[in-house]
Amino acid sequence: MALPTATVSLPLFLLLLLLSTSLTTINAFNITRILAKHPEFSTFNHYLTTTHLADEINRRNTITVLALNNAAMSSILSKQLSLYTLKNVLSLHVLVDYFGSRKLHQITDGSTLTASMFQATGTASGTSGYVNITDLKGGKVGFGAEDNNGKLDATYVKSLEELPYKIAVLQISQPLNSAEAEAPTAAPSSLNLTEIMRNQGCKAFADLLESSGAESTFKENIDGGLTVFCPIDSVVNSFMPKYKNLTAAQKVSLLLFHGLPIYQSLQTLKSSNGVVNTLATDGANKYDLTIQNDGEDVTLKTKVVTAKIVGTLKDEEPLVVFKIDKMLLPRELFKAEVEAPAPAPTPTKKSKAKSKKAAAAPADDADAPSGDDVADQTADNNGVGGLMNGGRWVTVVFSMCFGVLFM
Repeated sequence: MALPTATVSLPLFLLLLLLSTSLTTINAFNITRILAKHPEFSTFNHYLTTTHLADEINRRNTITVLALNNAAMSSILSKQLSLYTLKNVLSLHVLVDYFGSRKLHQITDGSTLTASMFQATGTASGTSGYVNITDLKGGKVGFGAEDNNGKLDATYVKSLEELPYKIAVLQISQPLNSAEAEAPTAAPSSLNLTEIMRNQGCKAFADLLESSGAESTFKENIDGGLTVFCPIDSVVNSFMPKYKNLTAAQKVSLLLFHGLPIYQSLQTLKSSNGVVNTLATDGANKYDLTIQNDGEDVTLKTKVVTAKIVGTLKDEEPLVVFKIDKMLLPRELFKAEVEAPAPAPTPTKKSKAKSKKAAAAPADDADAPSGDDVADQTADNNGVGGLMNGGRWVTVVFSMCFGVLFM
């Protein structure tokens, strides 16, 4: 007996939708693997990995890589740039828009300016970091850094690989020249973390890091990757009476709670919600917090407060510093700080009568979870528990599909 088409189509559609949605959460491309298929670009590929640019490229949804072969890379390496300056130079060769070979020859008005990853980091000033792409006579396409007096340093050679509207890897003839990209750049570990904070509205928190001695732990983690959540000055100043009541060790733990021992860009935080360890985590002393999206905002939840990221002070892998609107209070130190429920309204005659009836009724919620239990349950739902709930939903969809097929 033939299966009714209308009955089968809906579950199958749901299954396909589920699978396609799951696949979109996985990186659709890997620049390292793409370039590995072309040995003549091995040097370029190596330095994309060494400077951590490869990871940043793979996290993007839309990107164009202007690849340089080994001969073209030798002209850059001969300048003996520091690794962090080299990263800026290579960032100029990564465009944050899609330009496949076909699109290159269909540029409106024959010329366009597009932003590179060098410009997107906020390191480049003015129009530095923008790349000019121009159609030239004879079917050629020229490329040049906008801060290079309009000179087109390189031309399009060939397409290495294209995944339409996601990634295009194109070979260009020569490196793009930019005085700003080649300007000496300090290594992250030599950057003054507290000075960065002071200059951008986080002076009070920077002072606490220095006076407590916690600053040294933050500095030690920069080279390996560091994310800092810096409360704004007004928040720290209003918190000082409580801070002064802490012991020296507790003060250090509180401040270390505002750092993650890994680089996590804003985009990464949005796409990898869940429980994370902090610099204060020490074995059984968890000191963890939960990262969660709230619409377009990213929130940091402890068992005591929920803070929101309100700005970025510095984002250059391996260091990122965010501004937040509250102090992060770990439950290990501030168990009593959980907000008390709002006071009940003044009882009226009717509400008093209802209260008497309620008192006579049996107590059904005597085993209701405490506030801490609810907080623990919420954190679990964002971690493994949340995944299990998702897994049950997947099981239901698959059961629907196979149940219908074998009716």
